Amino acid sequence: MLKRLEARIYGRVQGVGFRRFVQIHAVRLGITGYAKNLPDGSVEVIAEGYEESLNKLLGFLRNGPPLSSVEKVDYEFKEYKGEFNSFETY
Repeated sequence: MLKRLEARIYGRVQGVGFRRFVQIHAVRLGITGYAKNLPDGSVEVIAEGYEESLNKLLGFLRNGPPLSSVEKVDYEFKEYKGEFNSFETY
């Protein structure tokens, strides 16, 4: 079933390759959407794809790349909108 994942990741997640890490895993999982740095130091991830793939991505978000330190991940699954063609970083 297609779903939308809206997540916000807190901790040491900017300047450590976090967005690129998310993008690589999202593309491998066939997920579209984006990862974006926010002014408060967190990262926003909006992702769409199959629920199983989104759950795998959520696991990657909780761990992050080696130089990151994820303190908390707030997330919510929502209705699929189909608004993305690829996975981008901002």
